[in-house]
Amino acid sequence: MQPDLQFLPRRKSVPEPAAAGDVLLVGGQAVPVTFTRSQRARRYILRLKTDGTARVTVPWRGSLAEGRRFAERQTAWLERQLLRLAARPVLPTDWRVGGTVHYRGEQVLLEAHASGRVVRFADQSVRVTDAAGDVRPAIEKHLRKRAACELPPRVLELAALHAVAIRRVSVRNQRSRWGSCSRTGTISLNWRLIQTPDSVRDYIILHELMHVRQMNHSARFWREVAAVCPAFEEAELWIKRHSALLR
Repeated sequence: MQPDLQFLPRRKSVPEPAAAGDVLLVGGQAVPVTFTRSQRARRYILRLKTDGTARVTVPWRGSLAEGRRFAERQTAWLERQLLRLAARPVLPTDWRVGGTVHYRGEQVLLEAHASGRVVRFADQSVRVTDAAGDVRPAIEKHLRKRAACELPPRVLELAALHAVAIRRVSVRNQRSRWGSCSRTGTISLNWRLIQTPDSVRDYIILHELMHVRQMNHSARFWREVAAVCPAFEEAELWIKRHSALLR
């Protein structure tokens, strides 16, 4: 099983009630575990989340008991991933003038205007309460507005180009996925796509559009993706390398 610590699109799932104190013993450490039942999952899937908890995805007609047994058989893999997680550097959560943020795939410098009430980066200017403090809330709000303006038209453009019918587009503050597609044809995108290169943004959009045709991650689905986005592997590599920096 390949490690799954990436910030990637996830399948629609339904949380299963978990027993109080449901944990896995991994290398002498108690790891909380939750179970979700997915209509699309064809096999049991184990993931380690960035908060150190485990999640088991159970096929819709699968057994929770078998899901637990599956997780228990993967404790060696979980232990390796916990070690990797512990070794990851702790990134600062605040954004300050003099630091950098990602914008359209580039790391850009945050600079203060002489007034102390405006922060500039790339071609953007954002009014802040105090440029000497944490400017992240104001800049994130600005970026979310930019994303809400830019992403839906791009989805509609690519949907028309590839003859995919969609019902609605929403831009959200998703914490565990870049995008999603509902069975009713609603495409939901993470506002942080405004921080990625255009090629990555388009890949995520096309990925979700292809889910309108194939509501799964089968070989046929990936052939659809490759047909409309031949460089999708490069986009996934960028995501793998940069996802942690965009949280």
